[in-house]
Amino acid sequence: MNNQYTRREVFCRNTCHDLKRFWEREIGKQTYYRESEEHRLGRSALRKLREEWKQKLETKLRLRNNPEDTEKQTNVG
Repeated sequence: MNNQYTRREVFCRNTCHDLKRFWEREIGKQTYYRESEEHRLGRSALRKLREEWKQKLETKLRLRNNPEDTEKQTNVG
């Protein structure tokens, strides 16, 4: 089981400060996990590959749907 989902017992000496500090740490840990996961996904090659394939497919669809426009562009250029 993931360490971040384990149950934690809260022991504070009836002070708001201890309870506040505990939850600030928990929120900080969750923020760190989320940011590190976003960073990992940002470096992922899969996202780049998907974007490249998307561009290739869009180009193919444009060529298939408008063959006259592409011929005009190649003749002009």
